[in-house]
Amino acid sequence: MSLRRVLGPLVRGSTWRRAVFLLLGGVLALPYALLAAVFAQMLANDDAPRPVVFGLLLVAVVLAAVPVFLAGSRALEIAAARALLAVDLPEPAAGHRLDRETRVRAALWIALHLLSGGLVLFAAISALPMALVFLARPIGLDSSATRASGFGPLIANPLGETLTGVVLLVGLGYAVAGLGALAASMAPVLLGPSQRERIAALEARAARLAERNRLARELHDSVGHALTVATLQAGAARELLDVDPEFTRRALLAIEETSRRAMDDLDHVLGLLRESDGGRARASTAPQPTLDRLDRLVADTRAAGLAVESRVSGAVGELPAAVSREGYRIVQEGLTNAARHGCGPVTLRVDVPTDGLEIELVNGLPGAAGAGRGGRGLAGMRERVLLLGGRLTAGPEGDRWRVRASLPVPRGETG
Repeated sequence: MSLRRVLGPLVRGSTWRRAVFLLLGGVLALPYALLAAVFAQMLANDDAPRPVVFGLLLVAVVLAAVPVFLAGSRALEIAAARALLAVDLPEPAAGHRLDRETRVRAALWIALHLLSGGLVLFAAISALPMALVFLARPIGLDSSATRASGFGPLIANPLGETLTGVVLLVGLGYAVAGLGALAASMAPVLLGPSQRERIAALEARAARLAERNRLARELHDSVGHALTVATLQAGAARELLDVDPEFTRRALLAIEETSRRAMDDLDHVLGLLRESDGGRARASTAPQPTLDRLDRLVADTRAAGLAVESRVSGAVGELPAAVSREGYRIVQEGLTNAARHGCGPVTLRVDVPTDGLEIELVNGLPGAAGAGRGGRGLAGMRERVLLLGGRLTAGPEGDRWRVRASLPVPRGETG
């Protein structure tokens, strides 16, 4: 075993950080030690009335024990353990009430932290100066006080003093390294999350993932539709540039408006992503499109060169906002897929019966009937429908591609 490996624990940065953690516990233990000394003197004094002393002692014990069971104390210990012990502990769940088992584990950890820290602080205050005094003789400083204090033959000569000082320093260093390593290994056991906290963390993570998936769908549908419309318009404008300049101007205007709306949607989604990542940027407050803008969506699609036959029945404006938004995105993605992969006119039907929303899109299939469609569009529509508890069917029927979506609306709930 090499000397470097033997002395490694004494010079590692982690050992010094753990020493700071232990000394922090010693500092926090000082008030408890002073309180214990005061009551020890009171109990040793025969003139002090015993009922009063024991009453005050009971109150002091209660006041001293309460802080170690608080959730805030546990949170502070977790922060200190993460920073100084380099232990990977999750943040305490916000708004989550600690159960009894978690409070007891945290109280036990705090008690051990104060006890071990008190021992390290006492050793640092007593053994460290003593070791420095023992090491003073070889450099010419007077150490006669140590020899006159009855330390025995071990330090009766300069070599004995030097060895004693080195042993004290090295022993103190190994003791701190050992206690720090023990604290780092015990922190996950006593400060780790309870079962309820793990479940709460998993639920929060699932909610964040669901929100990110929703934002990804929003971005895919809005920007994908805008790019499809702009591509169709640009292609038509290129073909008719010399033949029909007026159509070209209208196509360029449509591309400009579609791109501007896509940029607004992109800014909105990116703003939400920045907020979800803890950033300070505020998301755009622009309202998300609903089925109230269905006529505009159909008009833009027709302007792009795709013939759309639309039929709407029922009170679309009375739908709940969530259902109306998802319905708009489903229609938007359906028209985008028809423009990309289909041929011929598109038939769109939107019905609002008393208990839900019905959407149907039908368009022709190019080439062999039954050809599948790739991309994330259809998967995104399925996710939207499933989140609202609805049903979606999509697939070829002969030489046609049909998409049917049914979204439920709770009775009595309107926009």
